[in-house]
Amino acid sequence: MNNKIFVTCAVTGSGDTAKKHPDLPKTPKEIANAAIDAAKAGAAIAHIHVRESDGKPSRRIELYEEVVDRIRSSETDVILNLTTGMGGDLEVGSGKNPLDVGPNTDMANIMERIANAEKCLPEICSLDCGSLNFGDNTMVVVNTPNDIRKAAKRLKEIDVKPEIETFDLGNMWFGAQLVKEGLIKDPPLFQICLGIPWGAPATPSAMKAFIDLMPKKSCWSGFAISKMEMPFVSQIVSQGGNVRVGLEDNLYLEKGILASNAQLVEKAIEIITNMGVSILTPEETRKKLKIKKHK
Repeated sequence: MNNKIFVTCAVTGSGDTAKKHPDLPKTPKEIANAAIDAAKAGAAIAHIHVRESDGKPSRRIELYEEVVDRIRSSETDVILNLTTGMGGDLEVGSGKNPLDVGPNTDMANIMERIANAEKCLPEICSLDCGSLNFGDNTMVVVNTPNDIRKAAKRLKEIDVKPEIETFDLGNMWFGAQLVKEGLIKDPPLFQICLGIPWGAPATPSAMKAFIDLMPKKSCWSGFAISKMEMPFVSQIVSQGGNVRVGLEDNLYLEKGILASNAQLVEKAIEIITNMGVSILTPEETRKKLKIKKHK
């Protein structure tokens, strides 16, 4: 069990949640304020996606720049973790020709997908470590081994730590391979993502399987989505991990009551501290992860 942990807040995500939560952060100002509020509630890390004003997910660099500038110019310290997951969405054609892709397809070169990290230089950015049947439809998230290696190499060059996102055991296996190949600086940082159809289920045995594949001396965080978010806070802490919560993963504080990001952070921290575990500050987390605070 890890007695000192950090909390990450994933403040908006890229899912179709804007219609389900009237106060979901959408504009750069709202996203930045949500990250700041989460930090004031005790989160050391803010995981950032951006959206257009209508709530649709976006990859526009200028939106990331505005969010990052707003957070950095505030008086609240928080570690920035930008997503690089956008740009790998493939909606396989449902007609006779599967290459007649659907309108939700958003495929970009891997270097374009990490351009926000190159431009904004966050301390951390996500690095999805495998492809996935994403949901119960014709959507596939595409991340090939060659592309993942290219991204890891470039992120090492610009001194942005990859958070290795693992949605299934093959992702953890390949993430461990990146460490073995010297593409990831010590300590490796893994994120165990549970309950997302059709990756790994949100069960203790699934989480344990991920941990067993993880390289020794790694640092890891984890989360489960929807109603399993808070039950897994204690599961993750008891297994030596750090915790992620936020509106990307779950919209509700309790049944029928919509949450804010700060409220989810506060609820998670109450669970954690009741277990006798202390919460790391952003600066303590930087030291733990050996990450550089870019200006």
